[in-house]
Amino acid sequence: MGRRTEPQLTSRERLNRGLHYTAVGPVDITRGVVGVSVHSAESAAGAIRRRAREARAVKDELAKEAEAVRQAVAELPQVLADARKSKHRRRRRFFVFGLLGLAVVAGGAVAFSIARRSATPEPSALPPSVDVAPKI
Repeated sequence: MGRRTEPQLTSRERLNRGLHYTAVGPVDITRGVVGVSVHSAESAAGAIRRRAREARAVKDELAKEAEAVRQAVAELPQVLADARKSKHRRRRRFFVFGLLGLAVVAGGAVAFSIARRSATPEPSALPPSVDVAPKI
């Protein structure tokens, strides 16, 4: 058997301790409930502030996009008029890009044939050292 760390309590001391914890228990519970309530209220307020800040940012972004759309719609007649004037430029661009594409394809074909030719071994001028015809 081990030693007891606490000395034996008398009935009076035991009664005092029980009453003390009986009186302190509800106070601790009340303080805990109030603390949890305050913490959750602070957390909720912080979440509401964050959501309001995000909503303002989204609202500002939408306002900027709406202004950009208004400006693009206002410039649309001028852009269409410029596009009608420069139809011959499109044909020239198409021709230039077509020639560039054709040059790229031709260059790729030449590079492929050079790489393929250098990868195939050249036949030897010497006769084979092993008899090619199978023996019967």
